[in-house]
Amino acid sequence: MGSVVVIGGGPGGSTAATMVARTGHRVLLLEREQFPRAHIGESLLPASMPILEELGVADAVAAAGFEKKWGATMVWGRTPGPWSWYFAETNTTHPHAYQVWRPTFDALLLDNSRAAGVEVREQARVTEVLTEGESVVGVRWVDESGGAHEERPDLVIDASGQAALVGHALRLRRYDPAFRNMAVYAYFDGATRLPDPDATNILVESYPDGWLWVIPLHNGLVSVGAVVDIDVARPRLRGDALEPFLRHEIAESELAAKLLAGASKVDGPFGIRDWSYTSDRLVGDGYVLVGDAACFVDPLFSSGVHLALTSGLLAAAYAVTLFDDPELGAAAAPVYQELYQGQYDRFHQLAQLFYASNTTIDSYFWEARRMLGGLDRGDSVGAEPSRGRAEHAARLEFIRAVAGQPPQGYERVVLDRGQLPEEVAHLLDAAAAELRGRRDEVARLGPALLNAVPHLAPGAAVERRPVLDRGRFEWGTVLVSDHRREAVPVGRVVTALVGAIDGNRTVSGVVAQIGASLGLDHERLEALAPSLRAALETLYADGVIASFG
Repeated sequence: MGSVVVIGGGPGGSTAATMVARTGHRVLLLEREQFPRAHIGESLLPASMPILEELGVADAVAAAGFEKKWGATMVWGRTPGPWSWYFAETNTTHPHAYQVWRPTFDALLLDNSRAAGVEVREQARVTEVLTEGESVVGVRWVDESGGAHEERPDLVIDASGQAALVGHALRLRRYDPAFRNMAVYAYFDGATRLPDPDATNILVESYPDGWLWVIPLHNGLVSVGAVVDIDVARPRLRGDALEPFLRHEIAESELAAKLLAGASKVDGPFGIRDWSYTSDRLVGDGYVLVGDAACFVDPLFSSGVHLALTSGLLAAAYAVTLFDDPELGAAAAPVYQELYQGQYDRFHQLAQLFYASNTTIDSYFWEARRMLGGLDRGDSVGAEPSRGRAEHAARLEFIRAVAGQPPQGYERVVLDRGQLPEEVAHLLDAAAAELRGRRDEVARLGPALLNAVPHLAPGAAVERRPVLDRGRFEWGTVLVSDHRREAVPVGRVVTALVGAIDGNRTVSGVVAQIGASLGLDHERLEALAPSLRAALETLYADGVIASFG
């Protein structure tokens, strides 16, 4: 049986702790505060709903009475007026998320950890991360009465938020100069809501100094925050200047100011530095980083809780795999890094484009972010020019991803409302046109496709790697290619299909080879033919198959 110490009881920490404990391993969770405790980050995404279901808390969250978040209302883009978008337009399975009250929401998740068998210690402050070289070997912590303790578990899961205890101990953090923002927020009572059907939407409103969020909560309060450039904000935030600062920013807006005209502040304001950052390594010997302890994007897309929940699941899968099969666990470590870093990179690049696409405001804040936004550097945070081909692949993969509607929330439709940098707009149009053209080309081939010779793109292959499967990593098969950084898990049919393409066989020959390799008789191979054709068309549209000769 393995042992885990989880630092932090927020959504990422409680998720990881719950999932590990369910498999029978010992889990000690150390939370600095006494729950319920206040925390920013009230607006969830529909992509988080399946995770709440997997944790077994979806019913409890629904019963808590949180406002259902059906979409977003924006003052952003090419036109100055507000516009709304709804999750149901692209997500019929989960057409809403929630606007949660974090003291209640986080306590629900932590209680769920207790019920799963996690030893939860609140008011337990980790004072030191014990390291040996680049390895983490344990923690020292102090309980609520001042008693000192030391733990040396098999694995430390760092979910300590922006405190990032392991990251600081190993000096892993890297900041991104493109997002040097400051957020000042407070809670108000008596605010007017947007008219139906937008009454429970998050409002995101751009104004000269930056942008404001207004989030309606089920307890009658609204969360209000202003995101501004830290160099502009710092001279104005000396002493007790947070409240006049926030009120000034609200007054600079139009719609938010109207909604808050009759409201009174009941808590705050508070200031937080919203600098985007990531870590050189998200997983290493004796540790794995989760949520904000690993990386932070920007509050723009409400991605913080979603990334925490997602990384909590991934970290638990890594831990369970490591304990049950150390060889497989070692192979799963870079997969954890790849999966979580990939999610972060997409949100980060989308936020860059989001800032760059707003044309309704002329100010230092927006001009600076229009200059820094987009994919001008073609890479992720802190990338080195020497990465060359890998970063070109990152750019191409991202462009292809945003050419369609991402599944997380409303990111793509927001970009459609803005004025994208010319280079990015051209790349998106070209990617969409290429996708349509390649699909049409295969359709035009018709029966002649059987006599065509498929050729794989450079670097395209199937490989044996760990893949996520029901709460742990298992050996599986993934598709890799030079134009994508993340490997894609594939089943037997695609594995056999890619393996049979050698640049000499026709499609008929490829099909025959698949039948032989899978041991299929003529009748079963005939039944499989439509699926094989569909797979060929998809691989060609995606660029894995470069051409049909």
